[in-house]
Amino acid sequence: MSRIVRVAAAQYPIEWLADRQAWRDKLTRWVAEAAGAGAQLLLFPEYAVMETASLFPAPVPGDLALQLAAVADSIDEVDAIHRELAGTYGVWIVAGSAPVRQGDGFRNRARLFAPSGATGVQDKVVMTRFEREQWHVGGGDRLTVFDTPLGKLAITICYDVEFPLLAHRAAAAGVELLLAPSCTDTARGYWRVRTGAQARALEHQIAVVHAPTVGTAPWSPALDVNVGAAAVYVPPDLDFPDDGVLAIGVRDQPCWVHAAVDLDRLARCRRDGDVLNARDWPEQQLAADALDTLALQ
Repeated sequence: MSRIVRVAAAQYPIEWLADRQAWRDKLTRWVAEAAGAGAQLLLFPEYAVMETASLFPAPVPGDLALQLAAVADSIDEVDAIHRELAGTYGVWIVAGSAPVRQGDGFRNRARLFAPSGATGVQDKVVMTRFEREQWHVGGGDRLTVFDTPLGKLAITICYDVEFPLLAHRAAAAGVELLLAPSCTDTARGYWRVRTGAQARALEHQIAVVHAPTVGTAPWSPALDVNVGAAAVYVPPDLDFPDDGVLAIGVRDQPCWVHAAVDLDRLARCRRDGDVLNARDWPEQQLAADALDTLALQ
């Protein structure tokens, strides 16, 4: 029997929320819809939890620094709701990443919730200019592999999926599903993340699940514009799609994107594909280590 993992990637809209119950109701509807469609693993986008800044009184919703602090200080309540929903619906949930306090600053943290109540976290490692220069959010210092009944998972948040070594180390540790939540405010930002996600799927012959924020939130200095399409990418090999796109949404439209990822087919790609990118990865190191500079006149 094939090892099938049914994933759902959220094209999640950032909205103004009337009160905390409205946010809870929205999140519950999203989880119930995905679970009702058969999803086992639900991926929400980077910074999706920042929409809860709308629940705080002025001037918090319109002030970037105050937003970070308010959302970080309410993260225990946010996580308790995700944990409850994972148990109620019997699914694995990667909550929208959120700022959390770390020392005298913040980290951008994704949290994985198991149906059993177990949790794991992954901090974004490489920060964008916006995060470094305006948010003053620092990067994490380690990558975690989550060994679950669904298989081995890893999370590379947005910009992190544009760097190959994180995915390479994860794949070397047995990861077959790489999760890439994102938040981008331009088409080119979306395409950078998408190109990185597809490259990681190609290089390591694994599946990459991408979930972006969508929509406009003019009240928020952090998430005013959100561009993207959720998707599941696989190696363009054997009987997978020729373009490596297993499933993709209509850009910028709120929805779940569902796919059944066959981990045994991925293993067959790595073992006997038309090309063997994962196996052949070390060979590039030989030429790189023997780098020459040749001056030609």
